[in-house]
Amino acid sequence: MTVNNMEYHNILIIKMSSLGDVLHTLPFVAVLRERFPGARLTWLVHPQFGAFVPDPPMVDEVLYFDKVKFNKMGLWDKWSCFREMRSLLHSKQFDLVIDMQGLFKSAVLAAISGCDNRIGYCEMREGSGFISRAVTGEHARDHVIERYLDVARYLGCTVDEIKFPMPDLQKEWQAVQEKTEALKDPYVVLVPGARWDTKKWPPEHFAKLAGMILRDGKQVVLAGGPEDIPLGSQIAGLSPGVTDLTGKTGLRELGALLQHCTAYISVDTGPLFIAAAMKKPLVALYGPTRPDRTGPYGSAEATIIKAPVSCAGCLKKHCDNWICMKAITPEMVFDEYRKKVK
Repeated sequence: MTVNNMEYHNILIIKMSSLGDVLHTLPFVAVLRERFPGARLTWLVHPQFGAFVPDPPMVDEVLYFDKVKFNKMGLWDKWSCFREMRSLLHSKQFDLVIDMQGLFKSAVLAAISGCDNRIGYCEMREGSGFISRAVTGEHARDHVIERYLDVARYLGCTVDEIKFPMPDLQKEWQAVQEKTEALKDPYVVLVPGARWDTKKWPPEHFAKLAGMILRDGKQVVLAGGPEDIPLGSQIAGLSPGVTDLTGKTGLRELGALLQHCTAYISVDTGPLFIAAAMKKPLVALYGPTRPDRTGPYGSAEATIIKAPVSCAGCLKKHCDNWICMKAITPEMVFDEYRKKVK
């Protein structure tokens, strides 16, 4: 891979979703800042996934494109929004645009940025490779973080270690403590939700695991977004004694909760990568997705349990023979958890 040693002064990074993908991009932006200490770095993101975009001086400015709101607009309002975004991006006068999303939506925004110098990572999909030039390095078949870092290497960045610049969450920790008087140290966080149904671990398994951890002398805290409230209530009902905070914390408050936990356990879901970035002791459960490509990375504290079935890693969001996650037993998870909290 040829290295581009040009100097850039005004760089736009496009990475709009999802939470896990944004967190996977943090090591990239960390080395980018080291390579271009005086450059202005701007990050374009969907507002619901921007909580862990680094604060200044790592990232100077955050721009938001609200896809949810945009999709609800009428045709004329969409056109007006499009023109406003184009005008905003042009006004910034970027000399480099880096599309780290590699999808149609990010390609459109890169195309209207006003910058002719556009690059992206090796996996440019949905026509985005026609707008931004894909940078393919030696890690094209490796973990997504390394694929992103290949773009940094192309730009002359030195990559010695995987670093996750995280925000100061002291205010959020105070807010979490004010929301519940039941929070005690040490505690273990379980996040039962996931965007794909096939990623989810049965609630009965979570409840049984919670009971085992409680009997082991640790408090169990359930966490997640508003969409996980019914699941959290179900697990709490099956395992009396757990503290259910599902739907009660914002993303940064969830980060503060994880920052102070003894251990973390979940399936392949966004909060997993917050815990991994914080180098917390964790156990991650994988069935349909592939941890070698998108699992927790850069932390010696992460243990991955892959479903012991031949079809694991199928990448199916829906399955008529869903056996993978059920094959991971609470006993298997507890055994790995105990190795971390001795």
